Amino acid sequence: MTVKSSLSARLPRSSQWSQWSRAATLALACSTAVVATGCASLAPPTPVEPTAGASVEHYRGRFSVRYEQNGEPRNTYGNFDWQQSGDNATLQLLDPLGQTQAIVRENPRSASLELPGKAPLTGARLDDVMRDALGFALPVGGMRYWLRMQGAPGSQASIERDPQTQRPTHLKQDGWTIDYQAYFDGTPLRVKRVDLSREAGGAPLAVRLVIDE
Repeated sequence: MTVKSSLSARLPRSSQWSQWSRAATLALACSTAVVATGCASLAPPTPVEPTAGASVEHYRGRFSVRYEQNGEPRNTYGNFDWQQSGDNATLQLLDPLGQTQAIVRENPRSASLELPGKAPLTGARLDDVMRDALGFALPVGGMRYWLRMQGAPGSQASIERDPQTQRPTHLKQDGWTIDYQAYFDGTPLRVKRVDLSREAGGAPLAVRLVIDE
C-alpha cells in the first residue's frame, strides 16, 4: 500500500478514539516528528484577539499526517486547536495526551514555529522552517481560507460542488487538493472532516482533519 493510498483509510471513529489513543500514546509520545524535540511540552498559546471587523473562528479536533522523510514513509497523529481572526492564525499541535508540542503563528507580516525548549523559529518561508523541524509542512496560509470552504486570495482556485446541496466537495489551489468529506448539521455551514493532499517535490504529503467542535 502506498503512502498516499494508505491515508484513505478512515481515522478511528469517535467511539473508537479513546482506545486508539491509548494504544498510540506509547508509540507517539517520544517518536513522531511532532515530538522530535523530546517529551517536553509548550505552554498553550494565549487566545487570539479579535481584529477590527472580524470575529474569532475556533476549531478543535484530531489530525493525521502521512509524509516521507529521507525517502521513508512516516506518519504522525494527535489533536489540534486552530484559532483565527482576520489574517491572524494560530495552530496548536498536541500529542494524544493533550500536551502542546508545536505552535504555528502566521499573519501577513510574519510567521513562526515554536517547539519545546527552543526559541521561536522564523523564516521567509514558513513551509521550509516547518519541514526542517517537523519533517512536513502544513499549509497554514491556505488553511485559513480552505476551512471556510473558499479559495485563498492571490492565486487561482477551482471549487466543485454537490449538484443537489451546493456544498463544496473539492477545492484545488497551489498544488493542493482539498476534499470536504463531511459537514456539521445546521447553519451556518461548517466543515466537519477535510482531507488535504499535495505532491510536494516528489514526496507525498497528506493531511486529515476531523473537527470535533
